[in-house]
Amino acid sequence: MPLLRILHYPDPVLKKMAVPVDCFDDKLRQLAADMAETMYAAPGVGLAAPQVGVSQRLIVLDCSGKEEEPQLVTAVNPRIVSREGELCDEEGCLSVPGYYARVDRAAKVVVDFLDLDGKAQQIECEGLWAVAFQHELDHLDGILFVDHLSPLKKGLFRKKYQRILQQQEEQL
Repeated sequence: MPLLRILHYPDPVLKKMAVPVDCFDDKLRQLAADMAETMYAAPGVGLAAPQVGVSQRLIVLDCSGKEEEPQLVTAVNPRIVSREGELCDEEGCLSVPGYYARVDRAAKVVVDFLDLDGKAQQIECEGLWAVAFQHELDHLDGILFVDHLSPLKKGLFRKKYQRILQQQEEQL
């Protein structure tokens, strides 16, 4: 399975609304497998199809710890059906490498989704899993975690991110 190229901010594909998946075939299963391999290699805890240039409502997540067995979740057409509590924690993103910021999220979510065979599933999660689901679902709606920042922090982000990109270019 090939590793996929992860798009980086400010790629316009990252700002587009992803379309629902309506075909559950080998092509979808291959995309999900390639996304999982890419996520693990990055390394990250989640990856949405738009981040690899595919405008479909598909995400992969695995928030298990390094000493735990992998717990890969592949969610097709996911949607949050309930939110509870508040949590503010530092987030990063494979599409915004090198930048981290605190983001307000729900502490607990219930997510409905389809598996790769088109069967309905539901998961209730909290903590890092809840944050990861919200973060990845935002990607499906063309929202990046930096879009949740205040106007002042967004301005600081843009300046700092330009420096990060320049440093990366200099290292090449």
